[in-house]
Amino acid sequence: MDLDLQNKVAIVSGASRGIGRGIARSLAEEGCKLVICARGEEALEETAVELRALGTDVSTLALDLTFSSAGSALASLAVDTYGGIDIFVGSVGGNRRKPFEETTDEDWAVVLDLNLNTHVRCSRAVIPEMRKKGEGAIIFVSSIFGREAGGPGLSIYNATKSALISLAKIMALELGADGIRVNTVAPGSIRFPGGSWDKRCMEDPDGMAKFIAENLPMGRFGTVKEVADVVAFLASPRASWISGACLNVDGVQSKSLI
Repeated sequence: MDLDLQNKVAIVSGASRGIGRGIARSLAEEGCKLVICARGEEALEETAVELRALGTDVSTLALDLTFSSAGSALASLAVDTYGGIDIFVGSVGGNRRKPFEETTDEDWAVVLDLNLNTHVRCSRAVIPEMRKKGEGAIIFVSSIFGREAGGPGLSIYNATKSALISLAKIMALELGADGIRVNTVAPGSIRFPGGSWDKRCMEDPDGMAKFIAENLPMGRFGTVKEVADVVAFLASPRASWISGACLNVDGVQSKSLI
């Protein structure tokens, strides 16, 4: 299916590794012009080289999105370089796993900033440019643990990922009249080189085999591309009647009915 994304301008945050990098690649394969950002400049430039080899235009900006001016800087680069913004994908996130009683104000502030406020800042910056065009797509990478309990030690992660889904729903309601769609994806357990699941599989193959048998009905971890291609679809005109939705990409791992 042609997603009709040729020459669309897409910003992808957290694009230097893992799911963010895969999303940037899927959008590049569909012909998007890209602005990608992450904190690590070296890994970001490696991603850019990979994407340019696909024949797409790529601009990079190494920055920390927890800075208050970061969203504006990212949007300005896209507008100055390509003349506008059609798509924003927020793939920045993190976690501090510990029992709730042991969490500190700093823990909450840090993860809240990564998992929610970075997306808020960037969205506020890109919306005026999308409104000028009369259309746009914003997609946030949440988690199945934003839709259901993730287990002990995940109070901060669960709360912030749930907040991201709620934010997207309200934004979708407010921006629908402007032609701007806002959605989230909720990945399950995704394995990629250097990621946490990859490390666990190498350190404890028997334990991970048991985890798969008990938690992943399709018998394997998900892949980055399986998430990235769903994001590319949601960013495209083919998903023109989808807004305010959260799509699980989890191989039936989650148990929520909504």
